[in-house]
Amino acid sequence: MKFLKTALAASVMALSAQAASADEIEIKFGHVGGPGSLFEKTANEFARLANERLEGTAEVVPYGSSQLGNDSQMLNKLKLGTIDLSLPSSIMSSVAPEFSLFEMPYLIEDRDHMRRVRDDFLRDELYEAAESRNYKILGIWENGFRQITNNVRPINVPSDLEGIKLRTPNGVWRVEMFKSYGANPAPMALSEAFVALQTGAMDGQENPLVQIYSQRFQEVQDYLSLSNHVYTPAYVLAGASWNRLPEEVRQVLVETAEEVEGYALEQGATLDESLLAKFEEEGMEINEVDTAAFVEQSSGIYEKFGDEVDGGRAMIEKVDALR
Repeated sequence: MKFLKTALAASVMALSAQAASADEIEIKFGHVGGPGSLFEKTANEFARLANERLEGTAEVVPYGSSQLGNDSQMLNKLKLGTIDLSLPSSIMSSVAPEFSLFEMPYLIEDRDHMRRVRDDFLRDELYEAAESRNYKILGIWENGFRQITNNVRPINVPSDLEGIKLRTPNGVWRVEMFKSYGANPAPMALSEAFVALQTGAMDGQENPLVQIYSQRFQEVQDYLSLSNHVYTPAYVLAGASWNRLPEEVRQVLVETAEEVEGYALEQGATLDESLLAKFEEEGMEINEVDTAAFVEQSSGIYEKFGDEVDGGRAMIEKVDALR
């Protein structure tokens, strides 16, 4: 009899645990970052911290390596409410024109500058722009300073890009910028880029060092040119499912996303410092570009941005004032 009572109690506890687990909300968090990427590190840290605070109520489950789709597909899934969070970067310039600010070359001086821009300017400007398109930004993390790789030649000055077929993210201004440098840019999902470089459909691409490494582009690219031509934030983005989450869950997610902002900047800097040696070990030829030549060649795109984007000049002035 004692054994039966013990067995019955154990069964009740197991069923209770299953019921609690069934009641727990799964928060699907998709991103395109591969293993070892900054996206993976930050998404996993966010999930770890949030899940400690949400235990028994909800669980953040990260899905990396484009498992839930590419950035465009995940933006659509956010709107439909079939996923809960994603981590878009450059593609946000196709969502609202205000995000095109981060398509401007050499806008951000360093990560300290970015921190000031984030805290003193972006939370008002970009959060409102996202909400006008039925999205919600929870926090601003990092994608990073972008560099150029290719299989044709080292890039020292903009004219070295002449005729190079260059994979870019989906964004009008990135394409415009590289056209002004003489390249032949083509927007393409990150998940498709490796094969395009491997087969020669594309000669090169541009990404932060950690994305280059985690996507294994060093295996199919000969030259790495340290251009730092654009700094791209990453945005912790919610969509249609946001208002269906309990208020206490939403509060934890926002607080945790903002807490991870500092971690993202620190990890981005650490990874940049550690990866150069790895690229050299794998046989890439590395050079620094003539930054002054690129800055000079970029004046035209600033003029165009100021003319075509409402409030564009004012946004640039506000960023410059925080240097």
